[in-house]
Amino acid sequence: MRLLRVTAAATLGRGPLPWVPAALGCRGRQVNWKTCRWCSSRVVPNEKIRNIGISAHIDSGKTTLTERVLYYTGRIAKMHEVKGKDGVGAVMDSMELERQRGITIQSAATYTMWKDVNINIIDTPGHVDFTIEVERALRVLDGAILVLCAVGGVQCQTMTVNRQMKRYDVPFLTFINKLDRMGSNPTRALHQMRSKLNHNAAFVQIPIGLESDFKGIIDLIEERAIYFDGDFGQIVRYGEIPAELRAAAADHRQELIECVANSDEQLGELFLEEKIPSVSDLKLAIRRATLRRSFTPVFLGSALRNKGVQPLLDAVLEYLPDPSEVQNYAVLNQEEDDSKKKTKVLMNSQRDNSHPFVGLAFKLEAGRFGQLTYVRNYQGELRKGDTIFNTRTRKKVRVQRLVRMHADMMEDVEEVYAGDICALFGIDCASGDTFTIKENSDLSMESIHVPDPVISIAMKPSNKNDLEKFSKGLGRFTREDPTFRVHFDTESKETIVSGMGELHLEIYAQRMEREYGCPCITGKPKVAFKETITAPVPFDFTHKKQSGGAGQFGKVIGVLEPLDPENYTKLEFSDETFGSNVPKQFVPAVEKGFLNACEKGPLSGHKLSGLRFVLQDGAHHMVDSNEISFIRAGEGALKQALANGTLCIIEPVMSVEVIAPTQFQGSVIAGINRRRGVITGQDGIEDYFTLYAEVPLNDMFGYSTELRSCTEGKGEYTMEYCKYQPCSPSIQEDLINKHLEATGQLPVKKGKAKN
Repeated sequence: MRLLRVTAAATLGRGPLPWVPAALGCRGRQVNWKTCRWCSSRVVPNEKIRNIGISAHIDSGKTTLTERVLYYTGRIAKMHEVKGKDGVGAVMDSMELERQRGITIQSAATYTMWKDVNINIIDTPGHVDFTIEVERALRVLDGAILVLCAVGGVQCQTMTVNRQMKRYDVPFLTFINKLDRMGSNPTRALHQMRSKLNHNAAFVQIPIGLESDFKGIIDLIEERAIYFDGDFGQIVRYGEIPAELRAAAADHRQELIECVANSDEQLGELFLEEKIPSVSDLKLAIRRATLRRSFTPVFLGSALRNKGVQPLLDAVLEYLPDPSEVQNYAVLNQEEDDSKKKTKVLMNSQRDNSHPFVGLAFKLEAGRFGQLTYVRNYQGELRKGDTIFNTRTRKKVRVQRLVRMHADMMEDVEEVYAGDICALFGIDCASGDTFTIKENSDLSMESIHVPDPVISIAMKPSNKNDLEKFSKGLGRFTREDPTFRVHFDTESKETIVSGMGELHLEIYAQRMEREYGCPCITGKPKVAFKETITAPVPFDFTHKKQSGGAGQFGKVIGVLEPLDPENYTKLEFSDETFGSNVPKQFVPAVEKGFLNACEKGPLSGHKLSGLRFVLQDGAHHMVDSNEISFIRAGEGALKQALANGTLCIIEPVMSVEVIAPTQFQGSVIAGINRRRGVITGQDGIEDYFTLYAEVPLNDMFGYSTELRSCTEGKGEYTMEYCKYQPCSPSIQEDLINKHLEATGQLPVKKGKAKN
């Protein structure tokens, strides 16, 4: 039995220290993490560092896996479940809301030691609503673990994470989790990786039994069985491959060699010469292919049942890159000519102060002591007390305190080097800012891709006295999260917040109440309905006012015309006068009067739009005509024309694109039809179809939830403004009645509260 060792730099230092499981070879000794931290920055070279992230679809077991990793490496003394009966919750879910809901909302950073290698880990959320957290983590990490559920296989968020890994060129391992669940099928998950994600993937391990019979795994490279004994799977026992699985193991090993040989030349040559590669040859070939992203090794286990985690940790050290093996570039901001291709500068990963410091602030968080800024160091050394320079704001800041994070706990450090992830206090910056030492201040790291928000709601504090807390909270949340947007709608006088999904915005409303003591009311935002006319209407209006002394006089004659449907959002003014009946200096006044009168329509109180005011003739008075006279004449002419014309209400129509698995096509089309949508086109790729439709915005609220529930969470949609079109008679009647009730011209129907 081979025992797994933890760093021997363990018994130094003072103070209360975390407990290491006795079976890790230290007989219950404690590891001093300050000593290990000192090793990490001062002594340990790049080869002894890994920066990894754990990403997956919702409920694939990311946080549980991180919890096991921290336990086996001696970082925590006791494991807790995500929604455990003891009510403690996982270490990485440090926010109270996360523990209550059993989901990860914010990505959490920690570090640990395994076989003398320092591993920085970021645990990321799985919900599509918090996709920016995954985006930010993958931007600064060197490698990742993609977790798949053995039952669900490749799901929609797995595809999103896969696209993000491709965007940032992150090499990754795959871990198929939950082999103990009913209906687990790792072979199906592997086939889906090949067909849906187009990965050259192969098993590096195969299971001994499945579901309730899951006992251990077979390592195909070393050709041996691995069992996990002890109460918490902390004792790793190696044995012979069971006789009934030897044939399957030999077949899978051959398949593994073929897959790697297809993507690695050196192993390919051995394969063509029909030589049997040695264990070290195979491991080196897998490492080379994984770093090039041309091969994906697949590992198996069950984090909840404490099986398969230690071999995965070994694989992180063997197959994922250290900071020196990843090429990171900064962009040289040349102000002379933006059109030219920007010059890229390769960052040097040496862990010393021979090169100037360059770091990227990738995440902000409001901690107990002010704003906490997570920084990935790409080059050089950063020491406590140094003055650094923000290349976006061109401001200098001093590093007062430098810490290393373990979920929500922090440990002070004196310096960090290239490849480290640290956090700074009290630095005013935004997510994605680059920090440098003054001399090379024209550098900036490539920024993070921020997806556009998909849903908007109106939000306001339930108590008007809490407005200050409300604006403070919104200010902090928008700085922390680039996908959370806020704007004030001048038409409806509402604060509109936009985000990635209903859960995303609901979480922020709850955080506003918990963290700022400001309960909020959220509601469907008002849709920007507009009013227009259906046919041209002539007008002839005279404005006269005599009240002693100089009076007011202005006469305008012309036509009010509707614009084409594609110009429904515009208002146009056309001056077709001849001669001096309307002096040219008064024409802008007529236009101003027309625009002022368009602010409120007579039907429902919404703005008027899609009109052209054609001024053809008029009259003026030598003494009484002035600017105010023609402003009033313009207003009166519009009101006269509207009174004589036929009005209709128009509503915004969105161009909607839905992507979902083909099996849910019927229910998706039915859902669009229910919302008065017009389907404009459709196409399909493999098992997915894309539906193009035009749907009124007023009917799109709550669609993201409906789509996710009718497609098992696999459907996604995007929408953008398309055009305005007349709304249905029933909606028009409803809007007119609401306006009349609000202005007191109609009695309020019983059972309805007056707005």
